[in-house]
Amino acid sequence: MTNKNIIEATKNYVRITLKDAEGGHDWFHTLRVYNNALLISKGEKVDEFVVALGALLHDIADSKFHNGDDTIGPKMAREFLFKHNVDSLVIEHVINIIENISFNKSLEKGEAFTSPELSVVQDADRLDAIGAIGVARCFNYGGFKNRKLFDPSIKPNLNMTKEEYKTSAAPTINHFYEKLLLLSDKMNTKTGKRIAKQRHQFMEQYLDQFYAEWDGKR
Repeated sequence: MTNKNIIEATKNYVRITLKDAEGGHDWFHTLRVYNNALLISKGEKVDEFVVALGALLHDIADSKFHNGDDTIGPKMAREFLFKHNVDSLVIEHVINIIENISFNKSLEKGEAFTSPELSVVQDADRLDAIGAIGVARCFNYGGFKNRKLFDPSIKPNLNMTKEEYKTSAAPTINHFYEKLLLLSDKMNTKTGKRIAKQRHQFMEQYLDQFYAEWDGKR
């Protein structure tokens, strides 16, 4: 199979696998990340085949929906890529991207895997977590978990461990401070930083409006 054929097969696999996924982590999320990654790749020296596969498979089995088990996604991706005779070095690179892309990975101590391809896919994924779509996804997931919109008595935890982050049940608004508003400064690439700046400003404007409406000022 050609690289193009493998990418198309991967798209079909992900689309079918995620057909019943929560709205913020479904096929359309993956497609947006894939498109973001292709855009960012234009300004970076990367293996676009690795970037494409990493973007398409990065959320094939998000641990949030598998009792916190972060080994299922890499296992599924490995089996799929092996079945399609993808080069072993490419497979290992894609698996490393899947295992290291998440925000909660940055909360761990110690050395982490890095590569230009991971930087691109990570930025692409983070872009989909901020801006207008990021706001929509945030509240969609909060509703999925039956969380409060906001509770002024529950303050954001700005020093969470990885386990605290994964098990948090705080109001949805807290997630802006615990993750979303931090992402702009964590972008790796020039394109990612440029796009993130505008999306970050939108979230700040949104929160300003939210609090004004909450307090009956607007």
